[in-house]
Amino acid sequence: MATGTHIKTFYEGSWHEGDISVIKAADHGAWLGTTVFDGARLFDGLSPDLKAHCARINRSAKALMITPTVETADMVEMVREGLKSYPTDAAVYIRPMYWALAGDELGIVPLKDATGFAISLEQIPMAAPDAATTLTRTRFRRPVLEDNVVNAKAGCLYPNNARMMVEARAKGFGNALVADAMGNVAESASANVFMVKDGEVFTPIPNGTFLAGITRARHMSNMRADGIKVHETVLSFDDFHAADEVFLSGNMMKVTPVKAFDDTQYQIGPMTRRVREMYWDWAASDRG
Repeated sequence: MATGTHIKTFYEGSWHEGDISVIKAADHGAWLGTTVFDGARLFDGLSPDLKAHCARINRSAKALMITPTVETADMVEMVREGLKSYPTDAAVYIRPMYWALAGDELGIVPLKDATGFAISLEQIPMAAPDAATTLTRTRFRRPVLEDNVVNAKAGCLYPNNARMMVEARAKGFGNALVADAMGNVAESASANVFMVKDGEVFTPIPNGTFLAGITRARHMSNMRADGIKVHETVLSFDDFHAADEVFLSGNMMKVTPVKAFDDTQYQIGPMTRRVREMYWDWAASDRG
């Protein structure tokens, strides 16, 4: 089921109107979950870090033993061609995808050079600057490389994220603040996380349990260029209770303020607003 509207699909060499069928029942990706994707955004006529997102899906494919078939530069051009049909003020979610078509003699290991590819474009609005969420804890944790493909943006990781969010929503919260295998904070169920304390910014250090996102890296670069101290470090849940501000960082909405973590309340503070402002300024200057 689609999340947005005005969907276009690139498949087998051309663009098609609508959400067309691309995966067959016997495809390896359909029954064994060998799928990877990435997400970029078009907003205000801008598609920031599009090349980085297209490059990452090729890395994700290799991590899941799927042979990538489209060069990064070619994928960027495919996306740009598809975006031409959207209004200049449209906000579009850009989703390239690979999946394995066939497996070995046991059906388990993806065959080399047997790869499906598609790009889905969906018109999905950007959130308002003050659209905030709330966080709570969850019993579910982020996996490690030894038991899952945490080095890929893989579809098979998302059922774990979904059960985190279902548990959080059942408790009356919008999202979950999630622990790694050691019990330290990793990220939220859907995005990377930052906290602010005494004018400095802190984010969990990448430890192989979560993808350190492209948008996360962009925020860190922007903040450091602005003279803000940013620390990648081990953070506990108590650290987040003691924070002055908390915000999430992800491709879908770029910056999402957090107004509560369990019974701890936050304001949408000056750092959160500044990070969002810097991202939009950078995107306008980069022009995609």
